[in-house]
Amino acid sequence: MTGDLATCLKCRGLVSVSGPDAQSLLDGLLTSDIPGPAPGTACYSALLTPQGKLLFAFLAVRGQGEGDTILLDVDRAAANDLVKRLMFYRLRAKAEIALREDLSVIACWNTDTPPAAALSFRDPRLAALGYRAIVAGGDADAVLSPYTAGTEADYEAHRVGLGVAEFGHDFGSGDVFAHEACLDQFGGVDFDKGCYVGQEVVSRMHHRGTARSRFVPVTIAGEAPPPDTAIEADGRQIGSMGSASGTHGIAKLRLDRMQQALAAGTQITAGAATLTPARPDWATFDWPEVDRSKADRSNTDTGAP
Repeated sequence: MTGDLATCLKCRGLVSVSGPDAQSLLDGLLTSDIPGPAPGTACYSALLTPQGKLLFAFLAVRGQGEGDTILLDVDRAAANDLVKRLMFYRLRAKAEIALREDLSVIACWNTDTPPAAALSFRDPRLAALGYRAIVAGGDADAVLSPYTAGTEADYEAHRVGLGVAEFGHDFGSGDVFAHEACLDQFGGVDFDKGCYVGQEVVSRMHHRGTARSRFVPVTIAGEAPPPDTAIEADGRQIGSMGSASGTHGIAKLRLDRMQQALAAGTQITAGAATLTPARPDWATFDWPEVDRSKADRSNTDTGAP
């Protein structure tokens, strides 16, 4: 779909952390520092295990009103677990943590017009994703009214087309490292901040360049495989499938094995589908170079003398 599109993302939940110690609590836990102090300033961030695996990834947004309130825009299915985990870490911090069922998340894309809401912001991961707004449930229709009505499926198609992997859709809690989920590409890791849970692993992977797997966009030929489908090349698993929309998908691939397959002209498959990976425009990590002439010769070689 084209044009100015917007929809209410019912798949998203909101968790509020408020009180005098809200920012210091989160800054000591999350992979990026909380922005501020203006309402609506936002960042991409995550809470990790001590071993560096992602427990939750979300957008952190500075709230409105008096006091220090930060709203965490997270996959709805994980919102309650996020509350419990933050409560575990709160200890004696003066901070209130709550699930905010009274608020809704709106997404607007293919537009240069930000939503007319007090808490509206450009998606901090990638400008092309569009805008977000956090509104009281009863105000959603008024904020949506200037735009063409989209659906959550339309928004997912937009996100998948950009190759942006998302917690709850492409990976679950404890499944991947921060670099594998490309948090470093979308401003989700602040490499200059103080200590946080899992920092040593993230820093080591960053400075040693040991992130062998990444989520990358793929073009799908054939029926789109479901998430977690094994991706293979020449009988060897080289990754797993994330979400898909039409002929576009997101896949976690071992980049070295992907390079070997492409250089040899070997098909990359997931179930009955054939996948073609592509370097996204936003990528700053090393993308394997492939000698296409060798791959083309491999594809056309019949074995005849």
